[in-house]
Amino acid sequence: MISRKKGGMIVSKKQLTEEQQVQLLERLKSRFEQNMHRHPGRQWSEVVTKLEAQPEKLHVLHEMERTEGEPDLVTFEEEPEALHFIDCSQESPKGRRSVCFDRAGLEARKKHQPENTAQDLAAELGVTLLTESEYRNLQKYGPFDQKTSSWIETPSSVRELGGALFCDYRYGQVFVYHNGASSYYGSRGFRGIVTL
Repeated sequence: MISRKKGGMIVSKKQLTEEQQVQLLERLKSRFEQNMHRHPGRQWSEVVTKLEAQPEKLHVLHEMERTEGEPDLVTFEEEPEALHFIDCSQESPKGRRSVCFDRAGLEARKKHQPENTAQDLAAELGVTLLTESEYRNLQKYGPFDQKTSSWIETPSSVRELGGALFCDYRYGQVFVYHNGASSYYGSRGFRGIVTL
């Protein structure tokens, strides 16, 4: 999507203003420095260099922040060099709750359809839902979702039968559950991931 500025210069609508970029980077840096246990051995200088070279990823992080995901860099043992930003809000992001799993689930509802779906909103934001493995990895730095739950990527074999998966953290461990993909709750959203 493009739009024109005065003077005929074409700019992407997915580009942040300079002020937005400065504010976002300040917020990300502060969170990064306050939570070094999520990314041991990483330096903010290397991260910000990669971010500034990828303005489209900055826009994605801005959207994650806008919907209250509180994105932060999270290191996975099996991918120590990868730069993954994941929603690290204590509970499922407030700006993404009350959504069913996907468009097919929403359209299957005859009454009381929610405004959006987890899959559609994730695509709009530019993220993907966490897999079960990614969710479990995130919880090593938690706990997260002690009062809420989050939709996760669902195998096609489950989805074809009308189901979808979600996770939460209760009684000191991660639980993975199933629900109809058309269901939605005020306490269930989703966590996203974007890789630089």
